[in-house]
Amino acid sequence: MSYLSGMLTVKQVLLHMQSEEKTGALRELARLAPDLKHSPRDLDAFVTALLERERLHTTAIGEGVALPHTRNPLGNILTRPLLVFGRHLKGIPFAAGDNKPVRLFFLLAAPSLTEHLKMLANLSRVLRNATIRTDLLNAAREVDVLNILAETEQRIAK
Repeated sequence: MSYLSGMLTVKQVLLHMQSEEKTGALRELARLAPDLKHSPRDLDAFVTALLERERLHTTAIGEGVALPHTRNPLGNILTRPLLVFGRHLKGIPFAAGDNKPVRLFFLLAAPSLTEHLKMLANLSRVLRNATIRTDLLNAAREVDVLNILAETEQRIAK
């Protein structure tokens, strides 16, 4: 098991996002966070923090990918790193620098800045490969997403 795929379960993978705009997409992804499912107040605080971060600058990194995250660590809400994957078939406008709609989302949060930066670095290494992005777009099942991430991280580590 790799670092990123080890944070995901099939319940944290959404292959058919329904939202058509940024706020709805962030809420849709945040609802998959296991640590927030039983606390509507924490879920609302998390979504608010995500939206505040988006107001500062988009988390869309181009090529149809966004890495939504909060500006600050969430040690008051989370006890472990959080990763959620979402895929939108048509894409959502997300103010990306290349103006491409976002189809691949990796929502992330961590209780510490060190863990947050480690997650961003690992995701960046994985997602810079166009073949991997295509594989994620074509994944038929949730478990396929986990396998793609695990295999990619293992190749990168060699």
